[in-house]
Amino acid sequence: MTNKKISKTQNIAQIAQQNPEAVHKLVSDYGLHCLGCPMAAFESLEEGAQAHGMSAEEIDSMIEELNKKK
Repeated sequence: MTNKKISKTQNIAQIAQQNPEAVHKLVSDYGLHCLGCPMAAFESLEEGAQAHGMSAEEIDSMIEELNKKK
């Protein structure tokens, strides 16, 4: 686990590999069940969130929350 800063341009599989704790937040807090999706290796976090109806503001807020230190 490297806990690198998450950006909306990263693909979802990369985020899961570098920040496994983020996966729980994506599923439980935002309803993004991306790891089961075949597009996870190709779509950016932003593209996946947009496909689920999230606005640009919601995506920016989610990224900010995912990058907060615990």
